[in-house]
Amino acid sequence: MRAVDDAGSLDQATRDFMAVRPQLFGIAYRVLGSAVEAEDILQETWLRWQNANRADVHESAAFLTTVTARLAINLAQSARMRREAYIGPWLPEPIDTRMDPQLGAERAEALDMAVLFLLEKLNPVERAAYVLREAFDYPYKQIADILETNEANTRQLVSRARKHLSADRREPVSSDAHRRLLEVFLAAAQTGSLSVLEDVLTADVVSYSDGGGVRGASKIPVVGLPHVSKYLCAFAPRFWPQADVRWVEANGRPAVLVSHDGNAVALLSVDVSARGIERIMWVMNPAKLSPYVASLDN
Repeated sequence: MRAVDDAGSLDQATRDFMAVRPQLFGIAYRVLGSAVEAEDILQETWLRWQNANRADVHESAAFLTTVTARLAINLAQSARMRREAYIGPWLPEPIDTRMDPQLGAERAEALDMAVLFLLEKLNPVERAAYVLREAFDYPYKQIADILETNEANTRQLVSRARKHLSADRREPVSSDAHRRLLEVFLAAAQTGSLSVLEDVLTADVVSYSDGGGVRGASKIPVVGLPHVSKYLCAFAPRFWPQADVRWVEANGRPAVLVSHDGNAVALLSVDVSARGIERIMWVMNPAKLSPYVASLDN
Protein backbone atom coordinates (compact mmCIF):
# COMPACT_ATOMS: atom_id res chain seq x y z
CA MET A 1 0.00 0.00 0.00
CA ARG A 2 2.87 2.34 0.84
CA ALA A 3 4.36 1.91 -2.66
CA VAL A 4 1.01 2.85 -4.21
CA ASP A 5 0.79 5.92 -1.96
CA ASP A 6 4.33 6.94 -2.90
CA ALA A 7 3.55 6.49 -6.60
CA GLY A 8 0.39 8.58 -6.25
CA SER A 9 2.26 11.23 -4.32
CA LEU A 10 4.97 11.39 -6.98
CA ASP A 11 2.35 11.62 -9.73
CA GLN A 12 0.80 14.58 -7.94
CA ALA A 13 4.24 16.13 -7.39
CA THR A 14 4.92 15.78 -11.11
CA ARG A 15 1.61 17.43 -12.01
CA ASP A 16 2.30 20.28 -9.56
CA PHE A 17 5.75 20.82 -11.03
CA MET A 18 4.66 20.68 -14.67
CA ALA A 19 1.81 23.12 -14.01
CA VAL A 20 4.27 25.86 -13.06
CA ARG A 21 7.26 24.76 -15.16
CA PRO A 22 6.88 27.52 -17.81
CA GLN A 23 6.84 30.12 -15.04
CA LEU A 24 9.86 28.58 -13.29
CA PHE A 25 11.80 28.53 -16.54
CA GLY A 26 10.79 32.13 -17.26
CA ILE A 27 12.11 33.27 -13.89
CA ALA A 28 15.40 31.37 -14.12
CA TYR A 29 16.02 32.41 -17.73
CA ARG A 30 15.46 36.09 -17.02
CA VAL A 31 17.72 36.07 -13.97
CA LEU A 32 20.50 34.19 -15.78
CA GLY A 33 20.17 35.22 -19.43
CA SER A 34 20.84 31.60 -20.37
CA ALA A 35 18.36 28.92 -21.40
CA VAL A 36 20.91 26.16 -20.73
CA GLU A 37 21.55 27.40 -17.18
CA ALA A 38 17.80 27.85 -16.62
CA GLU A 39 17.21 24.20 -17.55
CA ASP A 40 19.91 23.18 -15.07
CA ILE A 41 18.11 25.17 -12.37
CA LEU A 42 14.81 23.46 -13.17
CA GLN A 43 16.46 20.04 -12.95
CA GLU A 44 17.80 20.89 -9.49
CA THR A 45 14.41 22.32 -8.42
CA TRP A 46 12.69 19.10 -9.52
CA LEU A 47 15.15 16.99 -7.50
CA ARG A 48 14.57 19.11 -4.41
CA TRP A 49 10.81 18.89 -4.91
CA GLN A 50 11.02 15.10 -5.14
CA ASN A 51 13.01 14.94 -1.92
CA ALA A 52 10.98 17.52 -0.02
CA ASN A 53 8.48 16.65 2.69
CA ARG A 54 5.61 17.72 0.46
CA ALA A 55 2.99 17.07 3.15
CA ASP A 56 4.34 20.16 4.93
CA VAL A 57 4.12 22.35 1.82
CA HIS A 58 0.93 24.42 1.76
CA GLU A 59 1.42 25.96 -1.68
CA SER A 60 3.45 23.95 -4.16
CA ALA A 61 3.77 26.85 -6.63
CA ALA A 62 5.15 29.19 -3.97
CA PHE A 63 7.61 26.53 -2.77
CA LEU A 64 8.84 25.79 -6.30
CA THR A 65 9.14 29.48 -7.19
CA THR A 66 11.18 30.16 -4.05
CA VAL A 67 13.56 27.26 -4.73
CA THR A 68 13.98 28.27 -8.38
CA ALA A 69 14.60 31.95 -7.64
CA ARG A 70 17.14 31.25 -4.90
CA LEU A 71 19.01 28.70 -7.02
CA ALA A 72 19.07 31.16 -9.93
CA ILE A 73 20.45 33.93 -7.71
CA ASN A 74 23.20 31.63 -6.42
CA LEU A 75 24.14 30.56 -9.95
CA ALA A 76 24.05 34.17 -11.19
CA GLN A 77 26.54 35.13 -8.48
CA SER A 78 29.02 32.48 -9.64
CA ALA A 79 28.24 33.16 -13.32
CA ARG A 80 29.23 36.77 -12.78
CA MET A 81 32.79 35.72 -12.03
CA ARG A 82 32.85 33.39 -15.04
CA ARG A 83 31.59 36.15 -17.32
CA GLU A 84 34.35 38.48 -16.18
CA ALA A 85 36.73 36.01 -17.85
CA TYR A 86 34.53 35.72 -20.95
CA ILE A 87 36.33 36.51 -24.21
CA GLY A 88 34.75 39.55 -25.81
CA PRO A 89 31.30 41.02 -25.09
CA TRP A 90 28.78 38.75 -23.33
CA LEU A 91 25.25 38.70 -24.75
CA PRO A 92 22.27 36.73 -23.44
CA GLU A 93 21.46 33.37 -25.00
CA PRO A 94 18.59 34.00 -27.44
CA ILE A 95 15.36 32.07 -27.09
CA ASP A 96 12.49 31.27 -29.43
CA THR A 97 9.35 32.92 -28.03
CA ARG A 98 6.83 31.91 -30.72
CA MET A 99 5.09 29.27 -28.60
CA ASP A 100 5.13 31.24 -25.34
CA PRO A 101 5.70 34.94 -26.03
CA GLN A 102 5.91 35.68 -22.31
CA LEU A 103 7.60 32.48 -21.02
CA GLY A 104 5.08 31.80 -18.29
CA ALA A 105 4.96 35.41 -17.13
CA GLU A 106 2.11 37.84 -16.53
CA ARG A 107 3.85 40.32 -18.83
CA ALA A 108 6.62 39.96 -21.40
CA GLU A 109 8.93 42.14 -19.32
CA ALA A 110 12.67 41.51 -18.89
CA LEU A 111 12.69 39.27 -21.95
CA ASP A 112 14.01 41.55 -24.70
CA MET A 113 17.68 40.86 -25.50
CA ALA A 114 18.63 44.45 -24.70
CA VAL A 115 16.93 44.33 -21.29
CA LEU A 116 18.54 40.99 -20.39
CA PHE A 117 21.89 42.48 -21.41
CA LEU A 118 21.34 45.48 -19.11
CA LEU A 119 20.02 43.32 -16.26
CA GLU A 120 23.42 41.65 -16.22
CA LYS A 121 24.81 44.91 -14.80
CA LEU A 122 22.59 44.59 -11.71
CA ASN A 123 23.49 42.37 -8.81
CA PRO A 124 21.60 39.04 -8.89
CA VAL A 125 19.26 39.91 -6.00
CA GLU A 126 18.19 43.18 -7.68
CA ARG A 127 17.70 41.27 -10.91
CA ALA A 128 15.51 38.63 -9.27
CA ALA A 129 13.42 41.25 -7.45
CA TYR A 130 12.86 43.15 -10.72
CA VAL A 131 11.96 40.01 -12.66
CA LEU A 132 9.51 38.72 -10.04
CA ARG A 133 7.78 42.10 -9.81
CA GLU A 134 7.83 43.40 -13.38
CA ALA A 135 7.39 40.18 -15.37
CA PHE A 136 5.45 37.99 -12.93
CA ASP A 137 3.60 40.64 -10.91
CA TYR A 138 4.43 39.06 -7.55
CA PRO A 139 3.38 41.10 -4.49
CA TYR A 140 6.28 42.80 -2.71
CA LYS A 141 5.59 40.75 0.42
CA GLN A 142 6.00 37.47 -1.46
CA ILE A 143 9.17 38.67 -3.19
CA ALA A 144 10.55 39.67 0.20
CA ASP A 145 9.88 36.15 1.52
CA ILE A 146 11.60 34.60 -1.50
CA LEU A 147 14.63 36.88 -1.14
CA GLU A 148 14.68 36.54 2.67
CA THR A 149 14.46 40.28 3.25
CA ASN A 150 11.78 42.77 4.25
CA GLU A 151 9.17 44.47 2.09
CA ALA A 152 10.73 47.95 2.30
CA ASN A 153 14.08 46.63 1.09
CA THR A 154 12.35 44.72 -1.70
CA ARG A 155 10.68 47.91 -2.92
CA GLN A 156 14.10 49.61 -2.94
CA LEU A 157 15.63 46.73 -4.93
CA VAL A 158 12.93 46.97 -7.61
CA SER A 159 13.11 50.78 -7.68
CA ARG A 160 16.90 50.74 -8.14
CA ALA A 161 16.59 48.22 -10.96
CA ARG A 162 13.93 50.32 -12.72
CA LYS A 163 16.05 53.47 -12.44
CA HIS A 164 19.12 51.70 -13.78
CA LEU A 165 17.25 50.34 -16.79
CA SER A 166 15.51 53.64 -17.56
CA ALA A 167 18.86 55.47 -17.38
CA ASP A 168 20.50 53.02 -19.79
CA ARG A 169 17.66 52.43 -22.23
CA ARG A 170 15.22 54.61 -24.11
CA GLU A 171 11.58 53.64 -24.65
CA PRO A 172 11.44 50.90 -27.32
CA VAL A 173 9.23 51.16 -30.40
CA SER A 174 6.40 48.85 -31.49
CA SER A 175 7.19 45.47 -32.99
CA ASP A 176 6.13 46.66 -36.48
CA ALA A 177 8.34 49.75 -36.30
CA HIS A 178 11.16 47.60 -34.96
CA ARG A 179 10.89 45.23 -37.91
CA ARG A 180 10.73 48.05 -40.47
CA LEU A 181 13.92 49.65 -39.17
CA LEU A 182 15.68 46.29 -38.94
CA GLU A 183 14.74 45.64 -42.60
CA VAL A 184 16.25 48.99 -43.64
CA PHE A 185 19.34 48.34 -41.52
CA LEU A 186 19.82 44.84 -42.93
CA ALA A 187 19.62 46.05 -46.54
CA ALA A 188 22.09 48.85 -45.81
CA ALA A 189 24.48 46.52 -43.97
CA GLN A 190 24.37 44.01 -46.83
CA THR A 191 25.14 46.62 -49.48
CA GLY A 192 27.52 48.67 -47.35
CA SER A 193 25.40 51.79 -47.79
CA LEU A 194 27.09 54.28 -45.48
CA SER A 195 24.50 57.04 -45.96
CA VAL A 196 21.55 54.79 -45.00
CA LEU A 197 23.42 53.38 -42.01
CA GLU A 198 24.17 56.90 -40.82
CA ASP A 199 20.46 57.68 -41.17
CA VAL A 200 19.13 54.75 -39.09
CA LEU A 201 21.82 54.48 -36.38
CA THR A 202 21.83 56.77 -33.34
CA ALA A 203 24.84 58.97 -32.62
CA ASP A 204 25.88 56.81 -29.66
CA VAL A 205 25.01 53.41 -31.18
CA VAL A 206 26.99 50.40 -29.93
CA SER A 207 27.60 47.13 -31.79
CA TYR A 208 28.26 44.03 -29.65
CA SER A 209 29.55 40.78 -31.16
CA ASP A 210 29.46 37.71 -28.90
CA GLY A 211 31.71 35.03 -30.39
CA GLY A 212 32.81 33.61 -27.06
CA GLY A 213 36.37 33.42 -28.34
CA VAL A 214 35.30 30.74 -30.84
CA ARG A 215 34.13 32.77 -33.81
CA GLY A 216 36.04 35.66 -35.34
CA ALA A 217 33.89 38.34 -33.75
CA SER A 218 35.11 41.73 -32.56
CA LYS A 219 36.40 41.29 -29.01
CA ILE A 220 35.46 44.82 -27.99
CA PRO A 221 32.21 46.74 -28.52
CA VAL A 222 32.25 49.17 -31.46
CA VAL A 223 31.00 52.53 -30.20
CA GLY A 224 29.55 55.60 -31.90
CA LEU A 225 27.97 56.29 -35.29
CA PRO A 226 31.16 56.92 -37.31
CA HIS A 227 32.92 53.80 -36.03
CA VAL A 228 29.91 51.47 -36.25
CA SER A 229 28.84 52.55 -39.75
CA LYS A 230 32.39 52.24 -41.13
CA TYR A 231 32.87 48.91 -39.36
CA LEU A 232 29.69 47.53 -40.95
CA CYS A 233 30.70 48.76 -44.40
CA ALA A 234 34.19 47.30 -44.06
CA PHE A 235 33.07 43.74 -43.43
CA ALA A 236 30.03 43.82 -45.74
CA PRO A 237 31.91 42.49 -48.85
CA ARG A 238 33.34 39.55 -46.88
CA PHE A 239 30.33 38.63 -44.75
CA TRP A 240 27.15 39.11 -46.77
CA PRO A 241 27.64 37.85 -50.37
CA GLN A 242 27.66 34.16 -49.34
CA ALA A 243 25.09 34.62 -46.57
CA ASP A 244 21.52 33.37 -46.39
CA VAL A 245 19.18 35.34 -44.14
CA ARG A 246 16.05 34.09 -42.40
CA TRP A 247 13.59 36.24 -40.49
CA VAL A 248 12.91 34.77 -37.06
CA GLU A 249 11.62 35.79 -33.65
CA ALA A 250 13.96 35.94 -30.68
CA ASN A 251 12.99 37.10 -27.21
CA GLY A 252 9.71 38.53 -28.44
CA ARG A 253 11.26 40.68 -31.17
CA PRO A 254 11.98 40.28 -34.91
CA ALA A 255 15.53 39.10 -35.57
CA VAL A 256 17.61 37.79 -38.46
CA LEU A 257 19.38 34.43 -38.55
CA VAL A 258 22.43 34.53 -40.82
CA SER A 259 23.80 31.28 -42.29
CA HIS A 260 26.76 30.37 -44.48
CA ASP A 261 26.61 27.10 -46.43
CA GLY A 262 23.65 25.93 -44.37
CA ASN A 263 25.35 26.62 -41.03
CA ALA A 264 24.07 29.37 -38.75
CA VAL A 265 26.82 31.88 -38.02
CA ALA A 266 24.99 34.77 -36.34
CA LEU A 267 21.71 35.93 -34.90
CA LEU A 268 21.28 39.64 -35.50
CA SER A 269 19.00 41.61 -33.21
CA VAL A 270 18.71 45.32 -32.55
CA ASP A 271 17.45 47.62 -29.83
CA VAL A 272 15.33 50.38 -31.38
CA SER A 273 13.97 53.61 -29.91
CA ALA A 274 12.23 56.54 -31.58
CA ARG A 275 15.73 57.95 -32.27
CA GLY A 276 16.78 54.91 -34.30
CA ILE A 277 18.92 51.84 -33.64
CA GLU A 278 20.58 52.13 -30.23
CA ARG A 279 22.28 48.73 -29.99
CA ILE A 280 23.24 46.07 -32.51
CA MET A 281 23.69 42.59 -31.06
CA TRP A 282 25.38 39.74 -32.96
CA VAL A 283 25.15 36.38 -31.18
CA MET A 284 27.82 34.25 -32.87
CA ASN A 285 28.95 31.91 -30.08
CA PRO A 286 27.95 28.40 -31.31
CA ALA A 287 27.11 27.34 -27.73
CA LYS A 288 24.38 30.01 -27.65
CA LEU A 289 23.38 29.84 -31.29
CA SER A 290 22.97 26.07 -31.70
CA PRO A 291 20.19 25.54 -29.08
CA TYR A 292 18.26 28.48 -30.53
CA VAL A 293 18.54 27.17 -34.11
CA ALA A 294 17.48 23.69 -32.97
CA SER A 295 14.37 25.17 -31.28
CA LEU A 296 13.25 26.79 -34.56
CA ASP A 297 12.70 23.39 -36.16
CA ASN A 298 10.71 21.92 -33.26
